[in-house]
Amino acid sequence: MHLFVTGATGFVGSHFVQQAVIRGHQVTGVRRSPDRRCRIELPQQPRWLDRCLSELTPEDFTDVDVVVHLAAHSTNPPYDTLQRCLHWNVIVSLDALSKAVTAGVDRFVVTGSCFEYGRSGERYEHIPVDAPLEPTATYPTSKAAASVALRSFAATTKTRVSVYRLFQVYGEGEAEGRLWPSLRKAALEGEDFPMTKGEQIRDFIAVQDVAKRLLDACESGATESGVASYHNLGSGHPQSILEFSRHWWKHWGATGKLIPGAIAYRENEVMRYVGCVDQPKTGS
Repeated sequence: MHLFVTGATGFVGSHFVQQAVIRGHQVTGVRRSPDRRCRIELPQQPRWLDRCLSELTPEDFTDVDVVVHLAAHSTNPPYDTLQRCLHWNVIVSLDALSKAVTAGVDRFVVTGSCFEYGRSGERYEHIPVDAPLEPTATYPTSKAAASVALRSFAATTKTRVSVYRLFQVYGEGEAEGRLWPSLRKAALEGEDFPMTKGEQIRDFIAVQDVAKRLLDACESGATESGVASYHNLGSGHPQSILEFSRHWWKHWGATGKLIPGAIAYRENEVMRYVGCVDQPKTGS
């Protein structure tokens, strides 16, 4: 298959490209400049397009079987303004997907975020994919808006769209300021690790598993024409941030101490995100 991947040098994108190449797929990856590198080693390089998402043309999508849209703006706090998040994650993204439709592409796999659920996440032991979207910050709001828009996009373009809302993804190549790499750095350097109380319940999933599931989705072609399907992509296993931290702290043989409660929770912190990962939701 010919897979066209946006966000190909990002955290999830790097692992997706690695696995796609290993499985023998033809991959075209979008990166902003030749200076951008994948965050992990690749067995071979894909064909690179060096341009912004807004600069793509219909010709760029020639002979593409599936567009895998992983690119997203302002994924980590502090988030950009709502206007800019909506511009890049909804308007520019839909424009790029529309250019692919012009070129004859009818299959799309798109990543969203568990944070789209916002406050509704606290009302469920395991969040169903049709739970209300009640985001509390700018980036999750833009991804929720994109999720809604993709239902209309699929129906009006008669294309097949699969949206995967990612839960707490961790692993090699993750941004340095996030929990898992920050924890690893402190553990390996013998430092103490100040953190929140860690009472937040999350659905942690390794990035390799996320990449595999997304690639499986590309190969399955499961949805019907004119329909968007929605999926939670997580482990389905609840774990507190403190439990997660203690597990990895022991795994790395840390000599320093975890210091729960040293950092305050973020404003509007949602305390539970655990997905129901078995039943997709479709809409046309």
